[in-house]
Amino acid sequence: MSTSLRPHRDAGTGSPAQRPFLGFGLGLRPEHYLEVLDGRPAVDWFEIISENYLVDGGKPLHYLDRIREHYPMVMHGVSLSIGGSDPLDFEYLAALKRLAARVEPAWVSDHLCWTGIDGRNLHDLLPLPYTEEAIAHVAERVGRVQDCLGRRILLENVSSYVTYTDSCVSEWEFLSAVAERADCCILLDVNNVYVSAHNHGFDPLAYLDGVPGERVRQIHLAGHSHHGPLIIDTHDHPVPDPVWALYAEAIARLGPVSTMIERDDDIPPLDVLLGELARARLLAGSASPPSPLRVSCA
Repeated sequence: MSTSLRPHRDAGTGSPAQRPFLGFGLGLRPEHYLEVLDGRPAVDWFEIISENYLVDGGKPLHYLDRIREHYPMVMHGVSLSIGGSDPLDFEYLAALKRLAARVEPAWVSDHLCWTGIDGRNLHDLLPLPYTEEAIAHVAERVGRVQDCLGRRILLENVSSYVTYTDSCVSEWEFLSAVAERADCCILLDVNNVYVSAHNHGFDPLAYLDGVPGERVRQIHLAGHSHHGPLIIDTHDHPVPDPVWALYAEAIARLGPVSTMIERDDDIPPLDVLLGELARARLLAGSASPPSPLRVSCA
């Protein structure tokens, strides 16, 4: 089955069009490989962490190929460092493009952040200053990445725990400006919106109202941990009630958006995640119809 995107240079951005809708998915984790293959759970699609499948051969690719026969997939990366000052890693991008040719993902995403400096990967998703200089820097790099991959990418908002004194716009204004200038799409992590709103004291509804809904292609839902005055995006707890409430607000504003549950630590049995997925379906089904969309990111 092929759900791959057309090359981004050919995709129209001016005519009204409904965003692609995959339904409700889960992150594909090794703990569930066999159960997914044997039981074929009621999951509409899976998201893979791209870096876990960039090595030739081995069990991860074996299971990926078998599961891909039955489910659509999307690819989600953690190493692009699109906001970094180091040169883009075109060897990494070539490997990503080869994996995309193998998986035929509906789309490819990464994070609006930087992850290292001077060739060292810090293995963290670090926030950017919200400045005009940073917008121009990221947009130019996104353009080169999209040219290399031959497709639009999605950029995800990250959770953050520090701010920059140089920032001159809000996070949602920064995300919106990058997406518009780079002509890319958005992966809206609702948990990250909630976490950052708590940590920095802004209104999460203002964030939802400020995002260009026509560019939002996917939503992440996840859990977090409380550490004193901060909330940390740990992905090791169930989706909490305040995040579910914010998700309902997002869907009421955006309409149907492909939604998935992220769980990366203390991973529970698959049935537990399927229960969370059922709750997402229920909330999304009760949302009001969206306003017409203006941009197709297909």
